[in-house]
Amino acid sequence: MPRGISMRSSLRSRDSSSTSTAVDPRERIKDCCRKLVAFMCTQVGVGGLVVGYAIVGAFGFISIETQGDNETAPICVRDYIRQKYADELWFSTASNQSVNVFNRTAFYVVSNSILLRYQKNITEDKEQKHNCNDLTPSNLWSFPAALMFCLSVFTMIGYGSLVPKTQWGKGATVIYAVLGIPLYVLYFLNMGKVLAQTFKWLYTRLYECTGQRKPGQRVIVPSTACLWVIFGYIIVGSIMFAEWEQWDYLDSTYFCVTSLCKIGMGDLVPGWSQRDFTEDSQTKLIINFVYLLLGMGLIAMCYNLMKEEVFVKARELKEQLNQAMDAIHYKLVTCCKSESTD
Repeated sequence: MPRGISMRSSLRSRDSSSTSTAVDPRERIKDCCRKLVAFMCTQVGVGGLVVGYAIVGAFGFISIETQGDNETAPICVRDYIRQKYADELWFSTASNQSVNVFNRTAFYVVSNSILLRYQKNITEDKEQKHNCNDLTPSNLWSFPAALMFCLSVFTMIGYGSLVPKTQWGKGATVIYAVLGIPLYVLYFLNMGKVLAQTFKWLYTRLYECTGQRKPGQRVIVPSTACLWVIFGYIIVGSIMFAEWEQWDYLDSTYFCVTSLCKIGMGDLVPGWSQRDFTEDSQTKLIINFVYLLLGMGLIAMCYNLMKEEVFVKARELKEQLNQAMDAIHYKLVTCCKSESTD
């Protein structure tokens, strides 16, 4: 076969092989998966992944907790039982004229009998079924409430205002937390870097406007600026929740601080404290979700900025100590030389 013909055939075979490789659907799928993973590792991707993880978890827990016989089962709430016996104690003692509150024996007999029944009702689950309100799992497990539950799980806040009652729900919570906590840590680190870079850029521009920056000077965001950002964010949240929930400002600040610090007492939760399952309360839960997610991003930002300042201060301190040691060493050497000369 002539040499030119063989070269043409080899080129055609190469072109055909390259074409077949280019249109291979498996390679396209692999390439798309690589691009998706690369995007998910970016700051925007991690944020979207966290929100998507919370939404998927919310629908999952709603499906688990409201299926089958659980849908019509009443919910026994301890706050409801506590309020019931507190009212009975009030009307049976202070408001009942037949009981003389100045007669210590009569007052103790009536009040102790009520408190003993309250204690027995709280500790024994078999009697709680007679003291349930008219709430059903479908009332409690609305989408905003389930969304807040998922947030409290993988951020490790753990309010406890809404908990799974089924065995499947408890098992799903364990798996959801194990997978979600590393995802939240990744979000915390990535969001902290993005917000730290943005805030540092804004602070540098404002610092340049004052005319105090020297050529070649490295601008470091002070810790006081970070603390003011967190302080301002807490103030905004305190005012917002106090107006919505009719809390006093101390309670509202207490909720913001315990939530952002991931303590999560659970005694105060916007849209949940009064069990008013209205459209307005569901909106509050969504806004609370956004407030906490952004607030934890701000905490991560302040952590990164304060860490940078600590490293810079530590480096400066190390340099100063080295200079002091060099000066002391120089003085000692000088003194030794002078003594030997004498």
